[in-house]
Formats: sequence, structure tokens, C-alpha cells
Amino acid sequence: MSPVTEATTPHKVELTDEEIFAGHIGGKLSVETTTPLDSQRALSIAYTPGVAQVSRAIHADETLADRYTWTSRLVVVVSDGSAVLGLGDIGPRASLPVMEGKSALFKNFAGLNSIPLVLDTKDPDEIVETLIRLRPSFGAVNLEDISAPRCFEIEKRVIEALDCPVMHDDQHGTAIVALAALKGAVKVQDRDITALRVVISGAGAAGVACANILLAAGIADITVLDSKGIVSSDRGDLNEIKADLAARTNPAGRTGGIVEALDGADVFLGVSAGTVPEEIIATMAPEAIIFAMSNPDPEIHPDIAAKHAAIVATGRSDFPNQINNVLAFPGVFKGALDAGARRITEGMKLAAAEAILSVVADELAVDKIVPSPLDPRVAPAVAEAVAAAARAEGVAG
Repeated sequence: MSPVTEATTPHKVELTDEEIFAGHIGGKLSVETTTPLDSQRALSIAYTPGVAQVSRAIHADETLADRYTWTSRLVVVVSDGSAVLGLGDIGPRASLPVMEGKSALFKNFAGLNSIPLVLDTKDPDEIVETLIRLRPSFGAVNLEDISAPRCFEIEKRVIEALDCPVMHDDQHGTAIVALAALKGAVKVQDRDITALRVVISGAGAAGVACANILLAAGIADITVLDSKGIVSSDRGDLNEIKADLAARTNPAGRTGGIVEALDGADVFLGVSAGTVPEEIIATMAPEAIIFAMSNPDPEIHPDIAAKHAAIVATGRSDFPNQINNVLAFPGVFKGALDAGARRITEGMKLAAAEAILSVVADELAVDKIVPSPLDPRVAPAVAEAVAAAARAEGVAG
């Protein structure tokens, strides 16, 4: 049997195939009733004839659906299975265990009902149209594991089409937690975050979102790399998303590849499947910060990164400073739904990052720049901050 390493603390735990598959038999979700059905009277209230009165009331006033159904607190986790974890395009059925897991996290960390919705199409028109038709059934949309660059178009169109919170977590959940971790790192080092020179390896969903949120946080000197090198305005092979990114990043006009990008850089933020040789990492500035977030194999092993960087974080649970999306998305959606928000704004994302950091503000250290993903303080803090930001920005209901 082949063991898989996973942990909830920075200590390795060996899991067997038997344990893993046994934990998924029948799926990881179930539906439970919130009202008893143990008598004829209870049955008459919950179903016929009583339910007809509620349906008539909602027919007369559709806003009553928020009070008398679960839709206003229901998040759908939507995927086409085209970019699942590090597995790639494995299709909707094979993606379902991941989406079930995401729904389980919503329930466990934020108390939100959630159901997976995997679609047997990669066509953006069909995905958007499906969600428009299903809108009466849910209160928010968590887009998940949709490949770039399609994910950008799909998210934009779904946001425009629906009057409820929508977020592609691979983009924005990653970006929120990365910003929180970077804020924690600079507080430990007593540095000005706006003065950092940041290199982002990866120009897909997560890389673009990370660049956007770091720009919004006031960092001006950001260089983004894709598989062909620095994303710069002089390149003629950029798609629309990357061309826009090139116009807003790389202020020094650097060209070349990772060697040129990392020379003297303060921060390396890896969200790609590539690897970075130790000798290149060694050229970074003193007191460097390395976030090697590719999972399960970081762009550079944390032990090697620690030889050349003052602070190291990864996406893995068996090393300190795990940058994990579960720190963000449950609280973000809970806060948005608590506020009756019509959308999730950039300000709400920035508030979420600040809230994550606030949980460990008095505990910060080089090996604790973000809370543990299991810290019960995180989701409530994020939800409160996100709801407040929604009200302040005028998108709350």
C-alpha cells in the first residue's frame, strides 16, 4: 500500500490507502432535517398540507424564501473538473470527492450548508446559463478548480449575471491567505510591505489574483513569471489576461526568466508547478521571504529554502506556516451572507486578510505568520470583518 502524507500540525502522519478510501465510502456529505418528523402533526407542518401555505406566501412575496427555505445560507461549490488540485483535467465525476470535501469544510468551519455541483461541460456559456437557471436554489457560488484562462471569464460573467456572492476560490482564497501571510511576515521583520520587491511564479488563476490583491495592498514592484519567463509588455505571446497584468506590474521593465526576476528580490511567491534551483534562490535579497505554495511538491523544498530565507511558508500541512485557503473562504462567504451582500468586493477580500492576521497578532513568529487552519477563531473573525466591509462599501442587503 502506498502511504500519503498529511497532517494538521507540522508533524507527518502516515495514511494508508485503506484508511483514505474507507473515509470516502458513500461520500462525505449528508442532509439532515432541522425539524422533527416524529408525529402526524409534525408531518403535516413540514409537508402537506402545511407546506402549501408557505409556498403560497413565497409566491406572493419571493423575499420570504430567505426566511422559510435554506437558500439564503446555501453555498454551491461549482466545478467542471478541468483543473483539480495538482491532478489537472480529470473531469466532473472524478472531481466530486474534492467538491464534497469543500462543502464539508464550509459546514465544519462556518456552519454553512453547501452542496457540490459538478457540470459535464467546459463551455463558459453553458456553465453561466446553468447557474442562472439554478439561481433560485442557492445563496452563493464558490467556483472551484476551473482552468485558466476560462476561469476569469466564467467568474466575471457569473458575477454580472447573479445578484449573490460569487468567488473563484482558487483565485481569491489563495490571494487572501497569501496577503495575510505576507502581512504577518513583514510584521515579524518590522518591514514596510509597500517597499517589497515581489516575484510571483505562476500566471494562472492564483498568480493573477495574488498579483491583484498585492497591488491593492500597496505593493508596487511586482514581477510575474509564466512558463516562458517574465510577463512583460514587450512580449507578443500574451493572452488578454496576461497583457493586462503586464501593463500593471514589472515597473522596472525586467525581461528574461526566473534568474533575472529573483536576483535581489525580497519575496518569492510560488503558485506554479515549476521548480526553482537553490542557486537561484540564493541570489535573493537578505532577509528574504519565500512562499513555495505548490502542493504537494513546493517549488523549492522548505528545508532548502530556509538556508537562504528568513521566513518560509508552504501550502503543506507538515511544515510551519501553512498557507491554506480554508483560512479564508468559509469566513468570507459567511460574512457575505450575514451581510446580505450582493457581491464580494476587493475591500471585503482585503478585510479578510487583515482579519486572518489579527487572530495571531500577539503570537507572530517566524514559524507562525498565519493561524493554523484548525484555529476556531479564524472563520468568525473573517466573517465579522467581511460583513463590516460589505456594509461600508454599500453592497450589503
